[in-house]
Amino acid sequence: MHDLPVPKVDSEVGPLRAVLLHRPGAELKRLTPRNNDQLLFDSIPWVDRAQEEHDAFAETLVSRDVEVLLLADALVTALSDERAHAAAADTAVDRRRVGHELADALSSHLSTLDNTVLADVLMAGMTFEELPAAEGASLVRKMHHPHDFVVDPLPNLLFTRDSSVWIGNRVAIASLALPARNRETALLDLIYAYHPRFRTAGRAYGAHSAPVEGGDVLLLAPGVLAIGVGERTTPAGAESLARSAFADGLAHTVLAVPIAQDRATMHLDTVCTMVDQDAVVMYPAVRDTLVAYPLQPDGDNGAGKGVVVSGPVPFLEAAASAMGIDRLRVIDTGLDPVTAEREQWDDGNNTLAVGPGVVVAYERNVETNERLEAAGIEVLRIRGSELGSGRGGPRCMSCPISRASL
Repeated sequence: MHDLPVPKVDSEVGPLRAVLLHRPGAELKRLTPRNNDQLLFDSIPWVDRAQEEHDAFAETLVSRDVEVLLLADALVTALSDERAHAAAADTAVDRRRVGHELADALSSHLSTLDNTVLADVLMAGMTFEELPAAEGASLVRKMHHPHDFVVDPLPNLLFTRDSSVWIGNRVAIASLALPARNRETALLDLIYAYHPRFRTAGRAYGAHSAPVEGGDVLLLAPGVLAIGVGERTTPAGAESLARSAFADGLAHTVLAVPIAQDRATMHLDTVCTMVDQDAVVMYPAVRDTLVAYPLQPDGDNGAGKGVVVSGPVPFLEAAASAMGIDRLRVIDTGLDPVTAEREQWDDGNNTLAVGPGVVVAYERNVETNERLEAAGIEVLRIRGSELGSGRGGPRCMSCPISRASL
């Protein structure tokens, strides 16, 4: 039996050894035309097909010798620790919304569930109708529709990139900006605290800090981070993560990169991802306008010191300089503006590198994929007609746990 890869990630393109994915489950079946906007989905996915597409994605990674760890399995394993089980029951209960009496009854009920059933509730949620009738007779219960949620579902768990990110040998638990995703970080916190594989891992950032989402964090090279600042990650979050990375010796330069605050460009990885050690695929509309504010520690190692902020300077120049290379090769996502905009919306830029010059991408972004191949990048195409309904591509759906160093 081979030893499991040690958790460590110091680049975007080092050979991928292990990754955390979440296979779509019952939480997606909770989506309706009434709640899909609130739960951040643009349409109602065909769940069976989404599962088929995700299975094919996982098989593509396994075929490249990548270990795939599924979030649901990891959660069940973590819940086998009594402390995790107790904490999980508590994190699922929103006392401000359901009131103390019902909250106590709900917590009591959840504490009696076995690990697998509790994991299902934590991910897929629970309606008032599904809560046993004897639990919590209250005004809150009487005034809610039976199909209303007493525990909200988490359909965005599919996008494991956002809720945590490994920087070196430490894990950063993201601080997610939108209410629909608040509880995701609580589940990742449990996994990293109580799963035997991660118990010794250090933390690079805490979920209670200023908003930072993993889709905004690019590990351009060992010691060099780019952090998008826009709809989901705030300037305070970017600076806080930078300070933490400097203090832990995980980075010498952090580039804070402002991006448009809208749905199409919610994260930095929706407009730019790395496809080789010196190459990015990028939405052409931002190629010449993307800027960066370089942050560096004020002192020898940054520990306990201030942070020096400079810029703004053109992003591509700042990135190349921090990485110690002459320039970054840029592969545009489309020649004409309409194609570029369509393929950016369909996550054409959101590729997952399984090694230098080898990426997983949605097959429907035909022109982008052809341009990648023309530039010498091997493209592993996957279907994503249903997976993409939450606006996320292969990078969004994957949290690398271990990459070999370049």
